[in-house]
Amino acid sequence: MNARQNGSVPGTSSGVRTAARKAAGLRTRAIATASAALLAGVPLAASADVADMAKDAGLGAGSALVTLVYAPVKLMYATGGLLVGGLAWIFSGGDGEVVETVLTPSVRGDYVVTPPMLTGKQVPEFFGRRSEYEAGNVAAGPPEAWNSDSDGW
Repeated sequence: MNARQNGSVPGTSSGVRTAARKAAGLRTRAIATASAALLAGVPLAASADVADMAKDAGLGAGSALVTLVYAPVKLMYATGGLLVGGLAWIFSGGDGEVVETVLTPSVRGDYVVTPPMLTGKQVPEFFGRRSEYEAGNVAAGPPEAWNSDSDGW
C-alpha cells in the first residue's frame, strides 16, 4: 500500500493530518449547531402563521369556486347589456348618453369574487356605477364645518 492509498501525504507527519481533521470536524459541527439553532426558531414563528395560511387558503379556494359561477353570469349580463346598448344607440339616433345609461350598470362592476368579498370587508358590485359615484368619490357625510356648534345651533 502506498502513501496515497492510506490517506497520508508524503512529507507530512500524521499529527498534522489529525489536527487538520479535528479542526475540520469542529467547523462542521459548529456550522451544523448554528444552523440547527437558527432553524429551531422557525417552527415557533411559523406555527402562528399556520392558522392564517389555512384561513387564506380556504378563502382563496372559496373565492375561486364562487367565481366559477359568478363570472359567467356577470359575463352574460354584460353581453346582454352590450346588445341592448347597441340597439338603444341605433334607435336613439346615436345618442351616447342613452348608451351610457344602459352600458354602465351592465358592463362595469366586479367580474371576480375576491376573498375580502367573502369576509364582508368589500361589497361585490354586480351592477356597475359611473366612476363619479364609486365609493372613493362620494362624501361620507356633511363637512365638519356643518357639524360644529360655532354658530350657536
